[in-house]
Amino acid sequence: MALLMRVLTVNPGSSSLKVSLLDADDTVLAEESAGGHEMAGLVADLPRPDAVGVRFVHGGTDFTAPVRVDEKVTARLRALADLAPLHQPASLHALAEITGVLPDVPAVACFDTAFHAALPAAAATYALPREWCERFGLRRYGFHGLSFSYAVRRASEMIGADPAALRMVVCHLGAGASLCAVAEGRSVDTTMGFTPLEGLVMASRAGSVDPGIPLWLIEHGLAPAEVGDALERDSGLRGLTGTGDMRRVRERAARHDATALAALDVYHHRLRACAAAMTASLGGLDVLVFTGGIGEHDAAVRLRLAEDLAYLGTSVDPDRNAAADGDTDVTAAGAAVRALVVTAREDLEIATGVRRCLRGDGPPGATG
Repeated sequence: MALLMRVLTVNPGSSSLKVSLLDADDTVLAEESAGGHEMAGLVADLPRPDAVGVRFVHGGTDFTAPVRVDEKVTARLRALADLAPLHQPASLHALAEITGVLPDVPAVACFDTAFHAALPAAAATYALPREWCERFGLRRYGFHGLSFSYAVRRASEMIGADPAALRMVVCHLGAGASLCAVAEGRSVDTTMGFTPLEGLVMASRAGSVDPGIPLWLIEHGLAPAEVGDALERDSGLRGLTGTGDMRRVRERAARHDATALAALDVYHHRLRACAAAMTASLGGLDVLVFTGGIGEHDAAVRLRLAEDLAYLGTSVDPDRNAAADGDTDVTAAGAAVRALVVTAREDLEIATGVRRCLRGDGPPGATG
């Protein structure tokens, strides 16, 4: 295997699919996306890659680094599907599709959970019966790790600093959303947990709720599957307003729609509280990073969070923030904390992981 290789990255969403072909120097040769998960049509006209990288949301405790896919790996990934029901089946389908189209090209699974694999025990441990934790692998796994890993590296480049010397809170805000506290370049706390349901208010996920609520609903006649489906697909902004699209919520709020305004207050209340918790885990804050669809494109979300955290030294320049396009430093003059917008590039992180895996660099992808 050549030390540098052309990599096809496959990034399945819950109802969409994006592929990118990156040359050996990470130049994007082609990008395609579709509203379903049919692979053959997307890659039919692309140059043949040397390797394929597929994003998986959940690696459990088995996978803490990218791993080359074989039948055993696929079986273990399938067993994790109930922990990320919106995404894991889609990734498994995409993997099957791409290996069918390119059967002789090595495929590597890359994991959103891997960046958080070394979370400190205090952050990863739930206060549950030890027997349950050991038997079922109950712990905080964290997600969006591919995005966080890239954002940390890119943010450090933007300000010309060693990530090992920085305390960062990275905000991946999109349809799915989570925050990560990063010290010395490593995840030390994050808002998502055992599944991607915990933490922030999201497009269709509730985020953190009193665990007694779903138990109470089940005891009062709702089926467990119905409750689980509602927490994944019909909660969050969608549950509060009828739409999970932040742009539509923002438009309605601009027309003084009381429901939309109240939903934004709920969204920001949780975001502010979780961001403050991340800074507490760090003991302070040097850099606040925004990435993901909302983080990159919604200036109002960035401005409001910076104002909410002003007591920590955050402030954004209104003009730069409003005009931010791509990687942008939006820090206000004199602010103690740098505020950055970083374009999410999970494709670059996947390609990096694929090359390391196939070269044999770094730790093995499967453990235990």
